[in-house]
Amino acid sequence: MPGDEKRPGAAPVPDETEQSVPVETPDLYGAYPRLSDDQTARLAEHGRRRATDTGEVLIREGERCETFYVVLSGSVAIVEGYGTPDEHLLRVHGPGRFIGELGLLNGQVAFYTAVVREPGEILALSMDQLRHLVTRDSALGDLVLRACLGRRALLVGQGAGFRIIGSRYSPDTRRLREFAARNRLPHRWIDLETDEEAEALLRRFGIGPEQTPLVIWRDTTLLRNPSNAELARFIGLPSLESGNDRGDLLIVGSGPAGLAAAVNAASEGLGTTVVESLATGGQAGTSSRIENLLGFPSGISGAELTERAVLQAEKFGARISVPAEAARLERRDDHYAVEFADGSEVTARTVVLATGARYRRLRVPGIEPLEGTSVHYSATLYEAQQCQADPVAVVGGGNSAGQAVLFLAGYAPQVYLLVRGPSLEAHMSRYLIDQIERHPRVQVLLHTEVTEAHGDKTLEGVTVVDHRTGEHRDLQVRALFVFTGADPHTDWLSGVLALDARGFVLTGAEAQACSVPEVWQSQGRDCLTLETSLPGVFAAGDLRSGSVKRVASAVGEGAMSIHFVHRSLGHTAAPGGTDSSPHTRPKESAWLA
Repeated sequence: MPGDEKRPGAAPVPDETEQSVPVETPDLYGAYPRLSDDQTARLAEHGRRRATDTGEVLIREGERCETFYVVLSGSVAIVEGYGTPDEHLLRVHGPGRFIGELGLLNGQVAFYTAVVREPGEILALSMDQLRHLVTRDSALGDLVLRACLGRRALLVGQGAGFRIIGSRYSPDTRRLREFAARNRLPHRWIDLETDEEAEALLRRFGIGPEQTPLVIWRDTTLLRNPSNAELARFIGLPSLESGNDRGDLLIVGSGPAGLAAAVNAASEGLGTTVVESLATGGQAGTSSRIENLLGFPSGISGAELTERAVLQAEKFGARISVPAEAARLERRDDHYAVEFADGSEVTARTVVLATGARYRRLRVPGIEPLEGTSVHYSATLYEAQQCQADPVAVVGGGNSAGQAVLFLAGYAPQVYLLVRGPSLEAHMSRYLIDQIERHPRVQVLLHTEVTEAHGDKTLEGVTVVDHRTGEHRDLQVRALFVFTGADPHTDWLSGVLALDARGFVLTGAEAQACSVPEVWQSQGRDCLTLETSLPGVFAAGDLRSGSVKRVASAVGEGAMSIHFVHRSLGHTAAPGGTDSSPHTRPKESAWLA
């Protein structure tokens, strides 16, 4: 049965209930826990018990589900492509298991159908009932959250969900794949060039290859080269609400700084909106494992950190919209208006800019046609899965490069780390250096720089030079991952805010020095520490001039920015950190306590 695989030595001894349901899918990596009798009893106090019949559909693929189901007796099958020629079984759950994955918590549509396999009884709770319960039982809430995160990871890894059909050489195919991967949406890419299934699907829908890329789901829904926004709305990612004006705070960017700001602002009662151009998590969301973040001794992936932060922000009432690319910022009386690339806009009393920075493109002969196919600027699961048979190279000497090397070494037979400097110690954390030096499939080449990329439609190799000897050599690699420093995403702010020579946003005393004196005289105060040259507009994280480019630092700045937002709004903090301003509002119902 698909999904029954387990890590060697990780399979627990089945309990009596598991033995009584011989077809039940084993608990994979903690994604399918069984609720205790006590937990089920507490849920039953709030939910409704009812009988089920064979074939009854509880959750339907492509539709939103707002009900939390617990299997009390019988069994429930999780099926992809239910009722289509491609129908296949993913999971089977018996008594004590609950039904649902991450989409249940964040309002996305379901990527599977849950259908009763053996008649019995279920317990049904609305999401409001579940939220109310977990505010009182954090252990239950954490168990449900961990399971939902694990289930989403398994769905993504199995290629469940919608299908993207397109050529590996198509920029639009690459765009859709990147958007789906960065937003952790279950999907499968069908390569128009090599996959026999592609031709059959195109014939079925009567579409020619020149009309690709396509997004197909459930054999009933087809999108022809949709924009990122169209795909987002199709899947159920939250969009900007109409009439979303005059809020307390607009946060532009949803990396660690933006999400930390959202959690702190919304939890303190500020009306908070977060907008993001591509995917929540920023660059940190693409990290395979972050091991130097306080509170996570065994490390945490950027994707899991992001999902937890998003749910945490939403539980306090923050509104998060993806994709929404900011294009213009202007002051309007006592508010700020941000206009987006699609022509929509949001106004708010204050703004926190947290758009981060983007990795610099590598400028060498032959590389540009290969970007998006075999030259990458992130290292996520879907890129790594293409590198299981061939050597790859990583360019860069910082923590992002080190994390990528170790992640890719779990897939590729050989990973070259190309570092222009004389050592790794200058920009990489010691814990990463130690792991890289011990890894048998990693070779570090210091004083080395790429001078040319070779290949027609895909990378066939690179030429590198050793700056100590001047020697050139060719490396036969099939993918290149580039992490060579970052430039701030501030083009849209040029001429609006004071920027430093590299384009990073100036804050505090440096920003005030670049402002007209009357600006701050009219405020009756000096520019605050994280405030930009516009009063009430703040910057946090990687786009801020002088910031420390680390996840923990970005989180700290995002949280600290809200303290300054309160000061800008004229709020006073009551003892215990609760804002006493009349502008605050009650906290909304929480997902987790």
